[in-house]
Amino acid sequence: MTKKVLKRIAEALERLAPAPLEAPDFGASAFVWHTEPDRLVPVQKVSRVDVSLLVGVDRSRDTLLANTQQFARGMPANNALLWGARGMGKSSLVKAIHGKVSADYPLLKIVEIQREDLESIGRCLNLLRGRPERFVLFCDDLSFSHDDAHYKSLKAVLDGGIEGRPDNVVLYATSNRRHLMPRDMIENERSSAINPAEAVEEKVSLSDRFGLWLGFHPCDQDQYLEMIRGYCREYGIEIDEQTLWAEAIEWQATRGSRSGRVAWQYFTDLAGRRGVSLG
Repeated sequence: MTKKVLKRIAEALERLAPAPLEAPDFGASAFVWHTEPDRLVPVQKVSRVDVSLLVGVDRSRDTLLANTQQFARGMPANNALLWGARGMGKSSLVKAIHGKVSADYPLLKIVEIQREDLESIGRCLNLLRGRPERFVLFCDDLSFSHDDAHYKSLKAVLDGGIEGRPDNVVLYATSNRRHLMPRDMIENERSSAINPAEAVEEKVSLSDRFGLWLGFHPCDQDQYLEMIRGYCREYGIEIDEQTLWAEAIEWQATRGSRSGRVAWQYFTDLAGRRGVSLG
């Protein structure tokens, strides 16, 4: 084979090879991690509400705020698992806390990673490792099915593996499940295994690797109404109490539940009827 042919082959292989991963401009405060190819995409405007509008989560708010401020100052901080009822502001709290703390500490960034991309989390961390910025790695709606092996990548990052988690990265995750896997799957593992305790320990112990467990529970009617009042005050919508009470209660009845999400959905409808933009 001639040198000319070998050169053409080498050039073709070079074109096929993925470009080396380069760190982006970290001027933005938020990023989303994508794969194929690996890259961090800046988010120009984060979808979030002010932390003051989150009602009924005072203890979780204060705990996560203190942990995040501690981390932003360069001090050790815990990974956090926010678990519990749907629509009660778990992901909203993470984004709101980041917005509040990053206003005082602009080097604090948030990076969202999808559950489906957890296998690539090591590559993401290698890009962040050693940077002067501090990063909240955020995974929303984290859970694992019976045959899902993504949790192994996450477990190695939390406190296993040789490299472990970089000092400038902390992981915040939200889940509807405290142990990140359905209860019936835990029971099935126990009933069918030779050693029931060991059968589920690997998956269940994943949640133990989060230093903070913050529980979110369904709100009561007073909290639900106060959420809506807070939105009305924030966006300057005036509505008499009797009308608000009647409409909001009817709205929750049609949804069959009360939550922060349902409160926001009612308020969005109210704002639309009043011609108020939420942008």
